[in-house]
Amino acid sequence: MKFNAFALLLFVLVTACQPAAQKTPSDTAKKFVMGYNEPVRGVWLTNVASDALYTPDNVRKAVQKCHELGLNTIFVVTWNKAMTMYRSQVMKELTGYELDPALDPDNTGRDPLQEVIDEARKYGIKVIAWFEFGFSSSYNENGGILLQKNPHWASLDAEGRLTTKNGFEWMNALDPEVQDFMLSLVLEVVRNYQVDGVQGDDRLPAMPSEGGYNPAVIEAYKADNFGQAPPTYHKDFNWVQWRAEKLNNFAKRLYTEVKAIKPDCIVSMSPSIFPWSKEEYLQDWPTWVNFGWTDMVVPQVYRKDSAFYTRTLEATYQYILPEKRHMLVPGVLIRVGDWQPSEEYFRYMIEENRRLGLDGEVFFFYEGLDKYAGYLKTIYKP
Repeated sequence: MKFNAFALLLFVLVTACQPAAQKTPSDTAKKFVMGYNEPVRGVWLTNVASDALYTPDNVRKAVQKCHELGLNTIFVVTWNKAMTMYRSQVMKELTGYELDPALDPDNTGRDPLQEVIDEARKYGIKVIAWFEFGFSSSYNENGGILLQKNPHWASLDAEGRLTTKNGFEWMNALDPEVQDFMLSLVLEVVRNYQVDGVQGDDRLPAMPSEGGYNPAVIEAYKADNFGQAPPTYHKDFNWVQWRAEKLNNFAKRLYTEVKAIKPDCIVSMSPSIFPWSKEEYLQDWPTWVNFGWTDMVVPQVYRKDSAFYTRTLEATYQYILPEKRHMLVPGVLIRVGDWQPSEEYFRYMIEENRRLGLDGEVFFFYEGLDKYAGYLKTIYKP
């Protein structure tokens, strides 16, 4: 009996330690993201490095192309460079800009988000409003218009300077007033547009781990840590964990308030890869998924090497509870600057997704689609 018990324990341990590469499509194959009766096959539609959103005709052509390639979801940028791609009363009152002026230079009254929705409805394509800029305030603008209007919204680093990372300047994502502002934009879209969902990304909810050294945040940390101030080392485990939990609470609040307005509205997140996402940007996104604070997670599995893609995808898969893995839709990089994956590597990434039982993906971004049009039509079109 003792031998049998030991053998059983050994079998369980060996089985549990098998790499994800040994898994076969199982329970994920017959489950879909909430609101879908098929796998999510999407693309991000941007207002940067693309002219797709800049005229109604371009919008029409972009949506038509998505349909022709068999895509069923468009993640359309809605918030970028501290401007909205829809008519926002919140932003009009705050900054005087109802819409990014570049999208309507002749003041015709056009609404790019509504145009995408109207065109997508013709083909049964879902539209998810993507709040790309998140808690960023500006890019190489020393805080930009948001911090000019509200200097106290700035995130501070350990030296008391504006938190800046990779050229982006940041609001204090732990400030209740800043959180209320961000949530007001999301809820404005949910209330006023027939979107199928909303999406945060690697900047929502997020903040560089260098940030959060604001007086109010420091005092709150002291209150929770026996009067001890945050360490100057911004990646200290407890300091990272404490701030990440604050953003977890915001993720839960965002999900709850969206659902209170429109229960069938999909709440999607597209974070960086874990645990890098938590160490660098305080994004503890496996918690969001596993506790039910998102309906779809689209991690940015942006890798230019096949072995690296596989390792990253498998690791990402393992952070999600088995019963939640149908919510995982890999983000696949198909263009950045002048770089695009070869057709062979593109096929490899799709095949790796399928090997893990992941039947869909979201491509970053729209302007990279043409190179793979023939292959996409063969695997996506019925």
